[in-house]
Amino acid sequence: MSESHYTNRLIHETSPYLRQHAHNPVDWHPWGEEALDKARREGKPILLSIGYSACHWCHVMAHESFEDEATAQVMNERFINIKVDREERPDLDKIYQTAFQLLHRRSGGWPLTMFLTHDDHAPFVGGTYFPKTPRYGMPAFTDLLLRVSDHYRQRLGDIRRQNQALLDALRAEITPSSSTGDLALTAEPLQAGRDQLIDHFDSVHGGFGDAPKFPHPTSLERLLRHWTASLQCDAFQCNEPDRQAETAVRFTLRKMVLGGIYDQLGGGFYRYSVDAEWQIPHFEKMLYDNGPLLALYAQAWQATQEPLFRTIAEETGEWLLREMQSPDGGYYATLDADSEGEEGRFYAWTPAQVRELLNTEEYTVFAICYGLELPPNFEGRAWHLRVVAEAADLAQRLGVEPAQVNAWLASARYQLFTARSQRVWPGRDEKILTAWNGLAIRGMAMAGRLLARSDFVDSAERALDFIQAHLWRDGRLLAVHKDGQSRLNAYLDDYAFLIDGVLELQECRQREGDLDFALALAEVLLDHFEDRTSGGFYFTADDHEALIQRPKPPHDDALPSGNGIAAQVLLKLGRLTGQTRYREAAERTLRWAWPTLGQMPTACNALLTALEEYLESARTAD
Repeated sequence: MSESHYTNRLIHETSPYLRQHAHNPVDWHPWGEEALDKARREGKPILLSIGYSACHWCHVMAHESFEDEATAQVMNERFINIKVDREERPDLDKIYQTAFQLLHRRSGGWPLTMFLTHDDHAPFVGGTYFPKTPRYGMPAFTDLLLRVSDHYRQRLGDIRRQNQALLDALRAEITPSSSTGDLALTAEPLQAGRDQLIDHFDSVHGGFGDAPKFPHPTSLERLLRHWTASLQCDAFQCNEPDRQAETAVRFTLRKMVLGGIYDQLGGGFYRYSVDAEWQIPHFEKMLYDNGPLLALYAQAWQATQEPLFRTIAEETGEWLLREMQSPDGGYYATLDADSEGEEGRFYAWTPAQVRELLNTEEYTVFAICYGLELPPNFEGRAWHLRVVAEAADLAQRLGVEPAQVNAWLASARYQLFTARSQRVWPGRDEKILTAWNGLAIRGMAMAGRLLARSDFVDSAERALDFIQAHLWRDGRLLAVHKDGQSRLNAYLDDYAFLIDGVLELQECRQREGDLDFALALAEVLLDHFEDRTSGGFYFTADDHEALIQRPKPPHDDALPSGNGIAAQVLLKLGRLTGQTRYREAAERTLRWAWPTLGQMPTACNALLTALEEYLESARTAD
């Protein structure tokens, strides 16, 4: 029987990820009172599955297990099954990812598979992807289901004792370790963070650490700020330029865009590289990566005047305009990693496919430039494009003018891009997420200003207008818009990132009403999210659904820390308006985060930037 013969409650959801599972034989519920009440009444543990529509391993687990009737039968008989889109419910994702880390002493990922108690929703077992049959050192998913169910029935008392320790640990996550009210805020964490980043810098391939390798735009922006600050002179002397920071930034930015993590034909960045050399990416394209990376490359071009950085910023902005902006103005969330059931199929090539499209000269320079002369680098049978020889080297090698090589390469890229556009496209998740739009608005506005691209600024204004029209209701933000419906109470990131985008637009054009909107958003931030006792901001508002934890995250993860961006924008609003209460709230946030900044500065780059701006404003005031 095909899966289309089944329909579950997810059919009524707007999330593309949830709707992908609407015809599973699994009796899926969305997170909500109906599912939670059913678990309480029946005494069955909850199987919570969190993922997102562009996630490759989420698709794999769905095809292997959630579309399988035998697996679904076990799930339906023994569990209340809840499916969550982590992009719509980052509050749930933050809580249960933190719980996973506490249970396993390592970071989690997606799909996140957690088993919760039926009444208080505390997690007692967790994992990520589980295979249908035993492999990768993991048990078969059905075997795991049976063991967890049996253990829950037989050892509930032990589980509750374990859960109490976990719940205590979750509460400790947001409890300040000591009072920092009287301590002077200094630049010490800035230097410590800079030194740690340099220590982790990969001087061979660029980036930080080993595979899998992520772009980490907040880390690179932090080093860029260190370097540019070191170039400043005052009336008495000039500083010694920070050449280590400069090298780490410039080298990494070049290595990324010459590698396979950057789309050499269409622009924009994929999620991360599976190897340390930036060759083969995880192929999903996320709005939340590309907004910050666009801003970073625009700033890098301003600082270095390196033409490559301007080119990449322009191509990334053009990709956002072309493929990610809705006709109504908001920016879409993601492009999938998969098409036609295979990850990366849309982007991969063979030499024969390329040769069919190009003339002899174009093929010769393209094949050398993008590695088609080398053995296949993707799945052992195809080629994913990355630059192995730059145009100047090619010109010297072939004995022709660089301008001619560039013309051949541009023609070849255009023809391949056009041919690729005729392929079956990866799925696009057309949710409009307020927080991610804030990041993209900032990136487009900054690039528009620094690169003199008025079309980028126009695009950012259209996105902001969309959010005001569709996601600002009765003086509060909503988090997501899809299929004409705006829903879900907004989170800290929605407010902080959107204020940041509005203020960046103010640097370009001062439209009537934009600053007033930023101030209205800031009032909600202060009224409903701030911890006035200890400082800092909770991830959820004070009238949000009660969950097992009210997160208050200081660290950057895939996104910059909402607390860090909140502190930054409040400092800016304080300067713009002269109102000291904004600066005071930012200072309270920095004092709350001070112990963490001392222990793990490189995990808190957004807060470090807020600290830097706080100290700079204090010097200016003096």
